[in-house]
Amino acid sequence: MRGVSPAILVIDVTYGFIGREAMPILESIARYPNSCGQRGWDAMEQVALLLEAGREASLPIYYTAGMTDHVVRHAGRWREKHPRTLDQPEDAQVIPERIAPQEGDVVIRKTKPSVFYGTPLLSSLVDQRVDTVIVTGCTTSGCVRATVVDAFSNGFATLVVEDGVFDRGELSHAVNLFDMDQKYADVITADEALTYLATVSAATGREDPTS
Repeated sequence: MRGVSPAILVIDVTYGFIGREAMPILESIARYPNSCGQRGWDAMEQVALLLEAGREASLPIYYTAGMTDHVVRHAGRWREKHPRTLDQPEDAQVIPERIAPQEGDVVIRKTKPSVFYGTPLLSSLVDQRVDTVIVTGCTTSGCVRATVVDAFSNGFATLVVEDGVFDRGELSHAVNLFDMDQKYADVITADEALTYLATVSAATGREDPTS
């Protein structure tokens, strides 16, 4: 089921996860240990299209990124599981200019995989009367999946944009998309998401975001 009042979630699309420029993953991780390389840049283009449509439809838009200050203090078990990923360039938590937040968008700094955990997202979605979340970003097997499970558990219709999410490995990406589609969400393409947004806009009398 898809509702009539969606919001867009952009999960962790930062330079730390895509690098400063498009390049193969093994080259990108030399500077950014968490980078997904070219896959992240490809997905970001689809995210940009969805954001444009979402803004034209006046939808709530939420971004997530990690803590910019006191990273190690707030890292929790990440210190033990992935200590190398805590040592990153200063711009690792910066959202790329291509999809930079605009006035009215919300940026949530999180310390755990799911954006619902320990943040004000749930209360904000309720306040905005959101019934559907459109999930983009990374990684498919990590923070995207954790967010999707929590969205489902909190009663939101959940859409995962197949070509708007990404991971370090093709297998992790594909298996987790399959599993989420089977259990927690509808996995759709960016084109299908744009069609859905156009339907929402028509139902509310807003301008068609695909026109």
